[in-house]
Amino acid sequence: MLLGCVADDLTGATDLALTLTREGLRTVQVNGVPDEDLPVGDVDAVVVALKSRTIAAESAVAQSLAAAARLRALGARRLLFKYCSTFDSTDRGNIGPVAQALLGFAGGDFTVFCPAFPRAGRSIYNGYLFVNGVPIDESPMKDHPLTPMRDANLCRVLQRQTELPVGAVTYADVDAGPAAVAAAFARETACGRRALVLDAISDAHLRTLGAAIADLPLVTGGSGIAIGLPAAYLARGLVAALTPPPATIAAPAGRAAILAGSCSAATRGQVARAIAAGVPALRIDPLAIADGTTNAATVLAFLDATPGEGPALVYSSAEPAAVKAAQERLGVEAAGHGVEALLAEVAAALPARGYGRLIVAGGETAGAVVGALGAGTLRIGPEIDPGVPWTESLTGPKLALALKSGNFGSEDFFLKAWDLLR
Repeated sequence: MLLGCVADDLTGATDLALTLTREGLRTVQVNGVPDEDLPVGDVDAVVVALKSRTIAAESAVAQSLAAAARLRALGARRLLFKYCSTFDSTDRGNIGPVAQALLGFAGGDFTVFCPAFPRAGRSIYNGYLFVNGVPIDESPMKDHPLTPMRDANLCRVLQRQTELPVGAVTYADVDAGPAAVAAAFARETACGRRALVLDAISDAHLRTLGAAIADLPLVTGGSGIAIGLPAAYLARGLVAALTPPPATIAAPAGRAAILAGSCSAATRGQVARAIAAGVPALRIDPLAIADGTTNAATVLAFLDATPGEGPALVYSSAEPAAVKAAQERLGVEAAGHGVEALLAEVAAALPARGYGRLIVAGGETAGAVVGALGAGTLRIGPEIDPGVPWTESLTGPKLALALKSGNFGSEDFFLKAWDLLR
């Protein structure tokens, strides 16, 4: 194994594992810190999925260091810390504290920060993060219920989270090629800057960056930062060959369901499109969960009554005003946890009811669902939309799982994903 990756949520880990697989590295995803005797097999990269994005910074650091140490023990010679392409976090972290701790563990004079993912509409210009051409603090992410992004300047955001002096390598240097990026690294580090935000507005820029950062002990970013790494590793002789990604995935026979716990604008649009197309749907309300009106039994009764093997949808997605009202009544953490726990309990009961194909929307929801299913290791299958693949569970019940970040996917995602299964 060459590359060990620590991801701060499950869907982000799957996004990264997809990118590495698509670019030619044989990749396995493990959910949670792997055991010492994990049978890694003949792979180039292992991605560890944590659930550390919104927990206390101290706990996120401890879990991330434990994962990095285990990956190093399993043979990883490079480390990558993966976070969301929207860089969503608070002034307490967790991106800055975790990256600072991992840099201390991995060694090296500096590390880089690049959440850019142009194929999904995320770009960085002069250190500012844009989502579909809009500064992130003017996008729907400004109203994220847990990590609202109210500042598009990543240097400012990061400097509030870390003791590492923050610098930037901007468009002119990145567009000029790997040698110019290397010169910019030297310039910034000579000024004492150890956390460098990198511009990128195209995949070509990410490939340039891959060539420039392939020798760093630690890199950090969204999944896009991995686009250029496999080819750079091959050029350096660090991997013997690159392997073509799969075009389809064999899925267990059985019924299909969609469990959506995200309230992001993208997921709300996907829910609306699915309902308009006639997908049977049940909305669950955090307030009804809290008072016991809605529970796993009521949700399973809905699913049991849904005819045929076509997908049925269970969702908590709601407009920001409704989310805020529930949070004011229940508290931010309790409102989210109630939904995650209910969907996890429902998911755990589905294999015995003949379900073999699941889509799960929302990073926190996906983490809870996969934990409840015992799907500790996943093989990466074909890409449905940028950043979202089908996966096959290698532990726990045999399932085809699509684990979607709340912000990702086209509006027809819940309708077209099934076409890649065989």
